[in-house]
Amino acid sequence: MSEGLQPRTVGMIHGVVSGIFRAAVRDRKIVANPCEGTRLPKVTPARIEPLATETVQRMAEAVSPRWSAFIVTAAGTGLRQGELLGLTVDRIDFLRRTLRVDRQLSVVAREAPRLTPPKTAASVRTVPLPVVVVDALAAHLAEFPAGPDGFVFTDEDGSPVRRANFSRDVWVPMRSALGLPVSVTCHDLRHDYASLLIRHGESVKTVQARLGHASAAETLDTYSHLWPDSDDRTREAINAVLGAERDSGGTAKGGDA
Repeated sequence: MSEGLQPRTVGMIHGVVSGIFRAAVRDRKIVANPCEGTRLPKVTPARIEPLATETVQRMAEAVSPRWSAFIVTAAGTGLRQGELLGLTVDRIDFLRRTLRVDRQLSVVAREAPRLTPPKTAASVRTVPLPVVVVDALAAHLAEFPAGPDGFVFTDEDGSPVRRANFSRDVWVPMRSALGLPVSVTCHDLRHDYASLLIRHGESVKTVQARLGHASAAETLDTYSHLWPDSDDRTREAINAVLGAERDSGGTAKGGDA
C-alpha cells in the first residue's frame, strides 16, 4: 500500500485511517484498532534552505500587481498560505503595526471557501509588522479595495481565493517566469521569514511565537541548523574569563567540580 509514497504521506494516511478505527472502537463496532502498533517508516526532516532575499524581491516584482503585496506580507510575517488568504482588513492594525492571526481560509470539496480556526491553538497570535509590510498592504488596499467580506487578497470580483486557484493562476506562472525549481512553494516564504529572525539573533521561543508553532521542539526540529554554531561562542566565553585571569596573573580557584 505504501509503495512509492513518502514516509510523511504514509504517516498522514495512517493517522486518518487510525482515527476512523478509533471512532469505530468508541462506537463498539469493532473490538480493537488494527492500526495500533503499526511500524511506520521513519520521517527524515528535509533540511530547510531559505530563499535568497534577492529571489523574494524578484518574486514580488514578477507577479501581477494584485499579488505583489501578498509576497511581501508572506516573507515579512511568516503567515501560512491559508492564514494569508483568510486575512481580513479588521485583523490589521496599521496604527500599532500589528496583524492578528486567528483564522484561516479553508476549502472543502464542492463547498465555498470559509473561515475556520487556524492550524493549532498556538497558531493564534499577534505578529509585529515591519514598515515594508505596512506600506505594501496600504498600497495594495488603495489599489485593490477589500472585498465585501473584508478579504485583503481576492479575485478581481472581490471573492476569496482558493489555494488551488492561487497555485495555478499566481504561483506557478511566477515560478516559471523566474526559472525557479518546482520544489519552491509558497511555504518557502515562511521559511525565509524564520531564517531572517534567526539571522538577527531572535531566540527559539520568539521564532516559535511568531510562526505559531505548537512547541519550541517543532521550531528546533525545523530550523536548528540555521542557528549559529555555538562552538566559537563557547571558546570566547571561556577565553573571556580564563584569559583575563591569566593576563592579570591570577590563578584558578577551587578543585574539580
